Amino acid sequence: MYETVLFEKANQLATVTLNRPEVFNAFNLQMHEELFDALNRAAEDADVRCILLRGNGPGFSSGADLKSVSAEDVASLDHGAYLQRTYNRLLLRMAELEKPIVGALHGPVFGAGLGVALACDLRITAASTTFSMAFVKIGLMPDAGSHFFLPRIVGLSRAMELAMFGDSIGAEEALRIGLVNRVVADSEFAGETQRYAERLAQSPTTALGLIKRTMYKSFENDLATMLEAEAAGQTICGKTADHREGVTAFFEKRKPNFVGK
Repeated sequence: MYETVLFEKANQLATVTLNRPEVFNAFNLQMHEELFDALNRAAEDADVRCILLRGNGPGFSSGADLKSVSAEDVASLDHGAYLQRTYNRLLLRMAELEKPIVGALHGPVFGAGLGVALACDLRITAASTTFSMAFVKIGLMPDAGSHFFLPRIVGLSRAMELAMFGDSIGAEEALRIGLVNRVVADSEFAGETQRYAERLAQSPTTALGLIKRTMYKSFENDLATMLEAEAAGQTICGKTADHREGVTAFFEKRKPNFVGK
């Protein structure tokens, strides 16, 4: 169905794989179109309860595919218009999608590739991974949602440093500053990532979606607004079969079997 993206579904988990390994999964227009479609496919499939976003080959993504654009075209390219057509709609879709997205990160995670990784709700990384907000090294400011996600995840001062210098950091430093949630040995990365995502796929899907929606609201609203959002969300959660199952399992002293409804 796709060329630059792979799509698999098993155990209520959709695995979406960036599939341009020969260029470290650098983004071109075709990959943007196919990734956007794959995310919509996962969003609309009631049997999908979590999305795992990963990269094929030696790394997650090296960012935009600069080699696909000639030097002459770069000089005349309207970078803003390109962003509107590609990354902007992709990042909005990722943020609005009310199912958890786990980023499985390995190898180089650079530039816009890091921006896409930041838009994932959770990030698990191999120990050998390197990260760089590399835009400034070619005279550009970060894009792909970086100005929104990065300071929220690591704090303003650290985000400024990463953006203004564009230096690479390793997995342990990324964990220390909160850029990623977990670091896993390279030899255990594939298995641990699968288990991590499958655990979310077996969790109460409505609650996870509302957690995601409400967390994003919290940066733009006051306490009173967020208390109302929590009350509204809890009303929805309280009417789900998963809530009833969770309470029943609690009293029966067993593990709940959530069905995502």
